[in-house]
Amino acid sequence: MNKHRFVVTAEDTALRLDQLLAKYVAGLSRRKARVALDIGGVFVDNTRVKVAGRMLRPGQVVEVTLGAVLERASGNVGDAARARDVADLPVHELVHVDDDVIVVYKPAGLVTAPTPESDRGNLFDNLRRSDLGRIFLVHRIDLPTSGLLVFARNEHANKVLGAAFVAHDIEREYRAVAVGDLAEPFTIDRPIEGRRAVTHLSIVERLGTATLLSAKLETGRTHQIRLHLAGAGNPVVGDHQHGGEKSRTFLPRAPRLLLHAAVLGFAHPRTGAPMRFERPLPADFAGWLERARARAQDGADERRLGSEAQPQASAAEAASDADIEADSAALD
Repeated sequence: MNKHRFVVTAEDTALRLDQLLAKYVAGLSRRKARVALDIGGVFVDNTRVKVAGRMLRPGQVVEVTLGAVLERASGNVGDAARARDVADLPVHELVHVDDDVIVVYKPAGLVTAPTPESDRGNLFDNLRRSDLGRIFLVHRIDLPTSGLLVFARNEHANKVLGAAFVAHDIEREYRAVAVGDLAEPFTIDRPIEGRRAVTHLSIVERLGTATLLSAKLETGRTHQIRLHLAGAGNPVVGDHQHGGEKSRTFLPRAPRLLLHAAVLGFAHPRTGAPMRFERPLPADFAGWLERARARAQDGADERRLGSEAQPQASAAEAASDADIEADSAALD
């Protein structure tokens, strides 16, 4: 993702905003500039602006964020072009809907909410444009992570759920594959950006050179599980941002970040009734696990065959030594 910032000068006042973008951002044509505006990647004085013909004043600050959304976007502008972009995205699934909350399954590859790069083609925007009425964003999960999220449908529910997240009174359990053969449950209590962060981890399945973990969040910092496991030397498989060489080169290759928000539990914001939702591993994650199990079994078979061959070799060596001793005795 590339970020650009420039300040409008007196000489720029005769130029439209799309012309200014083409002038100040290397490699950005006016056509691409109009698409960047249309998807929401341009801010003027901290306000998102989409009007290509906007005229600016000297001293105004323009910030542009360009990345994968622009690369994937249709080369045209307008609602039809943006609708084609959305049609190419992974499809979310409504798990539970009532008057106060919506629980949604977000597939990997779908952004939860608007970012500086774009306010279109994300889960929040898709829900907002449906017939569900007003939607409030309560929390997020990362773009490459799959799993469960809750959205509020009114101000009261938003306030109650927001307070529950702040108080860490939400059940959140993830499945993560970490590099390394881990054998015992453990807790990582290490601050992230100066704020307390605690992750409780237990073993679900050992896969030879990797381990499928259950990760329960006591706190909820950005990228918490990923940062905690990477800091412990056992990064999440497929984490190209935090995992370093261990994660990038791990075999079998991961189709994406192997992190899944499997369980979400909370008290209903109006009734107080406990609500708990579970989501099994999606096909890409489960398919990788099957390949990892097969690879681990092949490695175990090779080690077993090697250990069985060792006693046979030792017996042959012993017999050979005995023959030599007998020949020496005969010579004596």
